[in-house]
Amino acid sequence: MDHQFLLIAGAGLAIMIAASVFAARTGVAAPLLLVALGIGASYLPGTPTITVEPEIVLAGVLPLLLYSSAVQLPVLDFRRNLSLIAWLSVVMVIASALAIGAVVHALFPSISFGLGVALGAVVSPTDAVAATAIGHRVGLPPRVMTVLEGESLVNDASALVVLRTAIAAIGVAGGGFDLGHTVLDFGWAVIGGGLIGGVIGLLTVLLRQRLDDPVLNTTISFAVPFLAYFPADESHASGVLAVVVAGLLTGVLGSKRFSARDRQTQATTWTTISFVLESAVFLAMGYQLPELVDAAREETTAGEMAGLVAVVVGLLVVLRFVGLLWPALASRFGRGDRNEQQRTRLTKFEEALDALNPESEREETRLAWARRRLARGRADVEFEEREPLTSRGMLVLAWAGMRGVVTVAAVQTIPPDVPHVATVVLAAFLVALFTLVVFGLTLPWVIARLKFQAETAAEKRDATQALLRRIGESAIDTMGPLEEQTIAGELLDPELVETMKERIIPRLVSASREVPAAKPDSFEQMAVVQRRYLDAMRDALGSERSIGAYSSATYRQVESIIDAMEQRFKPA
Repeated sequence: MDHQFLLIAGAGLAIMIAASVFAARTGVAAPLLLVALGIGASYLPGTPTITVEPEIVLAGVLPLLLYSSAVQLPVLDFRRNLSLIAWLSVVMVIASALAIGAVVHALFPSISFGLGVALGAVVSPTDAVAATAIGHRVGLPPRVMTVLEGESLVNDASALVVLRTAIAAIGVAGGGFDLGHTVLDFGWAVIGGGLIGGVIGLLTVLLRQRLDDPVLNTTISFAVPFLAYFPADESHASGVLAVVVAGLLTGVLGSKRFSARDRQTQATTWTTISFVLESAVFLAMGYQLPELVDAAREETTAGEMAGLVAVVVGLLVVLRFVGLLWPALASRFGRGDRNEQQRTRLTKFEEALDALNPESEREETRLAWARRRLARGRADVEFEEREPLTSRGMLVLAWAGMRGVVTVAAVQTIPPDVPHVATVVLAAFLVALFTLVVFGLTLPWVIARLKFQAETAAEKRDATQALLRRIGESAIDTMGPLEEQTIAGELLDPELVETMKERIIPRLVSASREVPAAKPDSFEQMAVVQRRYLDAMRDALGSERSIGAYSSATYRQVESIIDAMEQRFKPA
């Protein structure tokens, strides 16, 4: 049995790699290929029946996938799109679950309202894996990508809370809901999950900051998703949301508190984990489908199943387009007025700040904080004007409604003794498969027809150089005159000071790849000073990132440049 398991695992990895290579060359989304290969593999003679417990996916695989996505998601972009993300991932998930439950129960009376809501809950959350893979390849605007990724992170938590409530209601006479209990349950799930995730994220970052060992650091990062998930889940809060919050917090604090080596190791490791787990889930999804068809034959007919799937898919499409109609109209007709009103408020705020005359260090600190808030507000307005969510972007969001990991795992947590559960499980699988195939195959065509304008290489280069100059100048101001700097209480060698002022520091703060070497006897002093400037540049980058005058891609590019230089100047 162990030999067979290893053989299956090895074959699965080979299939994942082959599908990824083929997808990169053909443009077909890898999840579609994996599902098709899984279905084909299930019909091969002698293939064993593989049963994956849904709790293993929900509690073992999903936290890892969510953490991997959250830790890399730019919090700046997440904050700027929070209202739309919350609308799609909370309001629309709940509305879709209830609407699907009501319609399914009305058209298929043998399926109770509670079971219908459970079906609606598991098919409501979107899976951004296929959509973002396509988006990266064909050049979707970064803001649309952020909304897709942010929605996919948060809607899992909403869907699982609704599913838990629906399962509890199935056992109630008439399948009724206690509205008050549901609201309180949802509120605690959000608040409790957020608090637990925040605490775990902060504590693990502080611990990892003190470790100068990439192996231990990476090992702790493996534990973070589970340290957040299980305490939250045991306290009846949202374990999924706890993982997302822990990941977002780790991503924000890690850029300041982790070394370049630790960040690079973490990025590579988590990208690999995400690739393997996502591929395995889609492969297993296809492999399990024939078995689910056999289980549902005792409860329903092919015609009824086709009708149920058609109703659910139709409702999902209509609800998503209708749900995005209001944000699209608000964005199109109210954007200019909102931006102008915000500019007016910021101008008045600046005039009030200019009139202040701080008389103490505390007041000066508060004034500096207020001016940073002012700069961030202006950067937000400029972002809305530079990267607006147009009707074309909204159309892509509406069409990118693929379902995946959470749908196929969550539906199998419905108790097996519930009448018609096999029908609902198969319907959820088929809905996920249909959306992957139809939307996954047509999304590249839709994006190509909309003709989005991508940022040119020259624009990216100019933005990167401008940000480098800005943080370089800030680092020079922070460090002060080189003549006054000391190492171990002693001033720098005057000859080294001249060399660094004329040749090294200008190239360092502009991130030149060719920093001149110093004499062997002054090398140690030069390395210490260079690391100080890099630390000052990193602090300046953090301040600039909190304001958000540049794109997240520009901040990531500059951070990678500083990381590369840090690796060059690290002590042996």
